[in-house]
Amino acid sequence: MKQFILPFLILLICTAFRISAEETMTITGKVTDAATGQGLAGVSIFAGMPPKGAGHTKPDGTYKIAVPAGTKRLIFSYVGYQSRTLEINGIVINVALSASKNTINETVIRGYQKRTGNPFAAMATGTTDVPVANVEQLLQGKVAGLNLQNNESYTGINENSFKTALTHPLSTFSVDVDAASYSNLRRFINNGGLPPADAVRIEEMVNYFDYEYPQPKGNDPVSICTEVADAPWNTRHKLVRIGLQGKKVPTDRLPASNLVFLIDVSGSMNYYNKLPLLVSSFKMLTGQLRREDRVAIVVYAGNAGLVLPSTPGNEKMQIKDALNRLSAGGSTAGGQGIELAYKVAAQHFIKEGNNRVILATDGDFNVGASSDRDMEQLIESKRKSGIFLTVLGFGMGNYKDSKMEVLADKGNGNYAYIDNISEARKVLVNEFGGTLFTIAKDVKLQVEFNPAKVQAYRLVGYENRMLKARDFNDDTKDAGEMGAGHTVTAFYEVIPVGVKSSFSESVDPLKYQRSPEKAVKLTGNTELMTVKLRYKEPDGDVSKLMQQTVADRGTSFAQASENFRFAAAVAEFGLLLKQSPFKQNASFDHVISAASAALGRDREGYRAEFVKLARSAGIMARDLLTFEQTEKRNEKD
Repeated sequence: MKQFILPFLILLICTAFRISAEETMTITGKVTDAATGQGLAGVSIFAGMPPKGAGHTKPDGTYKIAVPAGTKRLIFSYVGYQSRTLEINGIVINVALSASKNTINETVIRGYQKRTGNPFAAMATGTTDVPVANVEQLLQGKVAGLNLQNNESYTGINENSFKTALTHPLSTFSVDVDAASYSNLRRFINNGGLPPADAVRIEEMVNYFDYEYPQPKGNDPVSICTEVADAPWNTRHKLVRIGLQGKKVPTDRLPASNLVFLIDVSGSMNYYNKLPLLVSSFKMLTGQLRREDRVAIVVYAGNAGLVLPSTPGNEKMQIKDALNRLSAGGSTAGGQGIELAYKVAAQHFIKEGNNRVILATDGDFNVGASSDRDMEQLIESKRKSGIFLTVLGFGMGNYKDSKMEVLADKGNGNYAYIDNISEARKVLVNEFGGTLFTIAKDVKLQVEFNPAKVQAYRLVGYENRMLKARDFNDDTKDAGEMGAGHTVTAFYEVIPVGVKSSFSESVDPLKYQRSPEKAVKLTGNTELMTVKLRYKEPDGDVSKLMQQTVADRGTSFAQASENFRFAAAVAEFGLLLKQSPFKQNASFDHVISAASAALGRDREGYRAEFVKLARSAGIMARDLLTFEQTEKRNEKD
């Protein structure tokens, strides 16, 4: 009997090895665009139904995926294209995907994958044995091979809550003309994922777009424009838009500019969408310069250096040659670069001109061994010299949004994120004056609400721009800047008196405060609020006051202006991306329909692009939710 045991054991072990080897099989192939034949990068590939193990195509559209033995079919899914399910008849499967013509309600994407580590290394190998991401991961930017927030940093945002008008009648904040959040979240969505919630700053999304409010009249460089209509995400509430319009100044009439390009050439900038895009962007800016303008170039990577002395703006070839010679490498110590840049700017200071340092970086820098606070204090001390700061952000993966936004605020400047060459053209060519020339500084808004008409209110966005009520009249308090032709838009969501709402604070009647009945006699029956604005001239130290009352005329959302409806759709989109507790009845469908009906002239196509982004984001959020719900049902079964 024993003579049969050993052969039996050997046969059993060999069978076990053969079964193990047959547990998976490897399939390769290429995914192309059916119309152009070009390879599609980042296509999600899933095995079986419901989907299991997954992979993604490489930049040229090729892929390699290990699937369980016995798998019958593969699913190919890509945002903006029709998904395809193919039977497995061999180990090589090529597939062509057609652009989707479906609506947001019709398209079904089966799932997305979370990757860890370097997403580009994973894309290069084409293999990812990781679990399917859930909805929360999708909403935090952890999908489609771009688990970026592990290295990117964003300042945490606690959304503004509703305040009771009777006990908190004043709301005060600094204006913000930055638009970096919008182009940054566009990068996330175009790469197949949704941004982290803290990367979504609604005011920057809204202010990305130009609304062409009425030009200022008289000597003031800013005009105030207001509008009230029903809130699209809760028609029982009101939405109040406050719009500011900066005076437009033709380029040939702009004061002379003294610019210093401060460029990060550290090792972290050695990527195609960092230094090469940065160089192309500055070449575009160089094309806008005039004989009376001057440009110097300072670089930093470990040590700072002057690459180009201050040069007249009409010597464009010399400026572009200096840009072409830049290369990335080394560690980063931004403090030395900033010190040198401000020193060069001071040496060529133009009185009554535009003196500005333009910092271009991915934000991964420091001041030697010092803290972020030391960097902020350094910038604050330099702005007092009359030299302002513009910050341009580039790249992904280790992008430090949290640092760059603060530096721009402290440096009396603005902040933009350049995700592609079209955005560079928008910021540095189309909006040249607004980006680089300040017409009003320390611009603050203060709103006083009428408790006879307003039960509660909430400022949508501007969380990191909030000021105390006493700061409004304090001319030593720093605030935001407005450039030539810039518009600023802010929304307040208002709960009218008499409307029941879970958002409204419940307080006992006050003994010593005026009652709403007495307040109505003082302020009139129609006024919701009074808007006050303070600003200083670019070289001034004393602020000037403007104010305007706002009345509710019972306008429905559909009756509101195109500017109002489009800006409100952008704000609603932000509420959805943040998964805001105040989103109420907001929906991607409404965002798309409202924005589509309010495109206006849209000469540059920015509004149409927004509609496409909203469609893509809605598909990802909704269909991944459907996928997760299906998975849960399958687990129960």
